[in-house]
Amino acid sequence: MDVQNRQQKQKAIAQRRRRHRIRKRISGTAERPRLVVRRSLRNIEAQLVDDVAGHSIIGLSTLAKGFNKQIPRMQQGHELGKLIASKAKEQGVEKVVFDRAGLIYHGVIRAVAEGAREGGLQF
Repeated sequence: MDVQNRQQKQKAIAQRRRRHRIRKRISGTAERPRLVVRRSLRNIEAQLVDDVAGHSIIGLSTLAKGFNKQIPRMQQGHELGKLIASKAKEQGVEKVVFDRAGLIYHGVIRAVAEGAREGGLQF
């Protein structure tokens, strides 16, 4: 196994540990769902999850048909945060628990969080 592959594996294992450590502490309810942010190399996904009922309330992604892919990723994240905040307000959700899924609060993850705050969600 080459060094680069081993480092990637160790990084993935560390992220998985962070994700599980965070998930032990936070949980979403119907009144205060969990805002989960997932990112890949091309797309960003965000959803509100009610862990008590075990289902997703709202889910949005940059894969959506009307989403502008021509803008930079940071702006895409910001817009996605605003969109999920407006959809949450329509459902009557004001407060959420932010779940960064073991990722560092930086870059696109931070942009989604700031967009959601700007849209009116409290966390």
